[in-house]
Amino acid sequence: MTSTERIGGDVVVETLQALGADTVFGLPGQHALGLFEALRRTDDLRVISSRVENNLAFAADGHARARLAADPEGPVPVTPMIVSTGPGALLTLASLQESRAASVPVLGISSQIPVAGLGGGRHGYLHELPDQQASFRDVVKSVHVVRTVGQIPTALREAWESAATAPYGPVWVEIPQDILLAQTDLPRITSVTARPAPLAPLPELVTEAANLLGAAKNPVILAGGGALRSGAQAELKALAEALRAPVLSTFGGKGVFGWDHELSGQSWLEDWHSTEFLSAADVLLVLGSGLGELSSNYREFAPRGRMIQIEADLGKLESNYPALGIHADVRLALQGLLEQVPFRQSDGAAEKAVSELLGKVRERLDGQPLETERKLIDDIRAAVPEGTQTFWDMTIAAYWAWSAWNPERAPIHTAQGAGGLGYGLPGALGGAAATGGPVLAVSGDGGAMYGIAELATAVQHGLDVTWLVVDDGGYGILREYLTGAFGQSTATELARPDFAALAGAFGVSATMSSLDTVGKDLADALGTPGPSVVVLPALLKMFEPTHLEKK
Repeated sequence: MTSTERIGGDVVVETLQALGADTVFGLPGQHALGLFEALRRTDDLRVISSRVENNLAFAADGHARARLAADPEGPVPVTPMIVSTGPGALLTLASLQESRAASVPVLGISSQIPVAGLGGGRHGYLHELPDQQASFRDVVKSVHVVRTVGQIPTALREAWESAATAPYGPVWVEIPQDILLAQTDLPRITSVTARPAPLAPLPELVTEAANLLGAAKNPVILAGGGALRSGAQAELKALAEALRAPVLSTFGGKGVFGWDHELSGQSWLEDWHSTEFLSAADVLLVLGSGLGELSSNYREFAPRGRMIQIEADLGKLESNYPALGIHADVRLALQGLLEQVPFRQSDGAAEKAVSELLGKVRERLDGQPLETERKLIDDIRAAVPEGTQTFWDMTIAAYWAWSAWNPERAPIHTAQGAGGLGYGLPGALGGAAATGGPVLAVSGDGGAMYGIAELATAVQHGLDVTWLVVDDGGYGILREYLTGAFGQSTATELARPDFAALAGAFGVSATMSSLDTVGKDLADALGTPGPSVVVLPALLKMFEPTHLEKK
């Protein structure tokens, strides 16, 4: 085979470019050689590598989230990711679970063993699985299988449309090794276009919802991740102001409504006062949330009025609470509601209720010895330049940020969708690839070890990421959970490296910080181009559980 002969891998690359991709996250493998040879031949796709496939998938997720945050009303930024068969593919599963839970449009492309080994054919191929598709079928939105070169453009278009259709999510495409390497006389692919079908609401349901909201004396809105993903910021603001309805957001919905808006109850969803505020609404409008464990304050939420739930994921609609369920993209549904709801003059009641709610939250926090934790979040927030995107691992600092982070100047992306460790650094690397940086990553010392190898990726690709590692000597939140439940913890204390010295070994500048200096240290690092690490030895605490306060 000569370097000028077009192969199946070229058809993949051409199709991705036609669909609008400009960046691909990829990690080579034996069965995927045809894909990477095709990527070498093009100057129109940037290839970002990684050291481990799960981190590669997290990076693709971070790239898509960053672009969604930067242009919420633009085309859905599906991000392609390429891995090899078997072990490489399987390592992406936990990361794809996060993308699925958080509705992030990632297009996973995997090679496969040759066609002869599929469907009960020949056995004994390297990396062979009896049924690789089956491993992904219940994790991603859809699985697409290619068996000839001619099927590649259609399979990729269908997968792209699936990823970009509300609810967004990851999809999976498998292409056998011999198909990727096969010579082809197909003409160059330039005209493939994805057209995701809009998920519009049934008009009679919108009318019923508008009637309920129009008659409500105490309407409240809970905005979830689906509202954020749909780019419904303008419509939500208009509806809240028309109804004079307070708006609280879930952790995944942070940023969809102005944090300091006079109707914003912010996102203290693990606070009993917020839970009661939502429960007391005579009509509660839930936008893009399935009201799962975190959003319902661990099932403590108990609505006493009518509930309207607008949700793009049909399986989540009315799955936890009875409601007037409207299966639709949130933005389209809000556009319909705005045409029918009445406009109310403000009498100050809603604004007063919101102010009282936030006052109760502050009073609750003031009654606990949490000055260190609250100041840390404030210091981090002050250090981050306007427009900087932030990516948080599952660590106590992130648990605080879920509730306390003001996302107005600095969007927040967290791994609370599926709750797996290791998201912070690789997610931020994807975000930096999307925005050019600077980008902030926040991890604990436990989660940091999942992605420490990706410091090499940051250096190799010149990605402008500052990584804050909060070192408390172990799995801090699990230490709290175990100690709270049993009086002691097991397997939470960790041996760990000198993170600053290790960063230096990668050629990354590092600073040993303190609670007194972390704000300045972060500001300096974020203001210096290129990757950097700030290590903060600190033992943080969570605020007290809500159920204790109810008693």
